[in-house]
Amino acid sequence: MAAVPPICDFGWKAVDFSLQGIDGRTYNLADVAGPRGTVIVFMCNHCPYVRSVAGRLAEEAQALREIGIGFAGINANDATAYPEDSFENMKEFAREHGFDFPYLIDPTQETARAYDAICTPDFFGFNTDWELQYRGRLDESRTTLVPDARRELFEAMQAVAETGQGPKEQVASMGCSIKWKAA
Repeated sequence: MAAVPPICDFGWKAVDFSLQGIDGRTYNLADVAGPRGTVIVFMCNHCPYVRSVAGRLAEEAQALREIGIGFAGINANDATAYPEDSFENMKEFAREHGFDFPYLIDPTQETARAYDAICTPDFFGFNTDWELQYRGRLDESRTTLVPDARRELFEAMQAVAETGQGPKEQVASMGCSIKWKAA
């Protein structure tokens, strides 16, 4: 069943983390930051919403870095219940789709809970003061890639890079719910 996160809570402050990347390195928020802003996306390997846009996600991450926006993906799904989302499978998924951004695992799900992540993908775009300015979608693609779709995430973060503020009008992302561990 599809889940939809709330629209941007402008000014909400990013929460720091310490998470292992598929490259074996441990990253925190400052490590993934760009000089003009930062995007954190909660994602996974098995979700059809993520799978449909994975290639475009890699391209947009590169384009955002070129304008000074840092980018990282975080997988918080329960890999025991969803083995496709395991750390080893994250490495393969990243290779397969050309991810050259930090792809991090949140095995305790503490980071996802701190961000109130709802679905995969769930995008959080911050300005240089770590204030949330975008919580919308990549573009209009869902489980099928929409050719030549408007670059909503890129346009929003370009505005953040230039002005420190995101667009007032945003369309929420949609995706599979985060696969939470049993309490």
